[in-house]
Amino acid sequence: MLAYVLSGLGLSASSGLNAYLPLLILALADRFSTIIELRDQFDVLSSPWVILALLLVLPLELILDKIPRVDVLSDRIHMGLRIAAGAIAMMAVTGQSNGFHPLLGAVLGAGIAGVAHVIKARARPAVTRATAGIANPFVSMVEDFAVVIVSVTACLLPYGVVLALPIFAISLWRLYSRMSSTPVRIGSLVLPHTKS
Repeated sequence: MLAYVLSGLGLSASSGLNAYLPLLILALADRFSTIIELRDQFDVLSSPWVILALLLVLPLELILDKIPRVDVLSDRIHMGLRIAAGAIAMMAVTGQSNGFHPLLGAVLGAGIAGVAHVIKARARPAVTRATAGIANPFVSMVEDFAVVIVSVTACLLPYGVVLALPIFAISLWRLYSRMSSTPVRIGSLVLPHTKS
């Protein structure tokens, strides 16, 4: 059961940053591997129609999230969707175990996704202000990378979430802090900060 909870934890946390990508990775893992075996009503996630729908809406969130100020509106629009995605992801993977109550999974998944979403939604406007929006696409790509790595790890190697999730949480927190605390020059986005 612990493996299922860890898998749900990674997918729910990732859902707080992106509503569709973790669900798509979960659906593909169920459809094309034997590691994830979704049961009952959650088996529909890996149906061709749901996968197609996720593939169609995913680019919208990915693109909007990289445009300064539009990303804030996107975060507001996607708040409920990210929390719901976290709840669905947790219920779907813990549903593989008979000993985990679906309601507990929904509450836990929604809470984890909600916390991740709030941290992101509060950090991004500060990044926009401090960098005049220049850093937004860079920060968004780092978030996307974190979502993919944590979600894939959650599906294929659940115990790896114990390492992957803290590493990416700390990395994102440091990135948000650095980008939002003081005005940043374009070069400092890729070069180490040096004292003048």
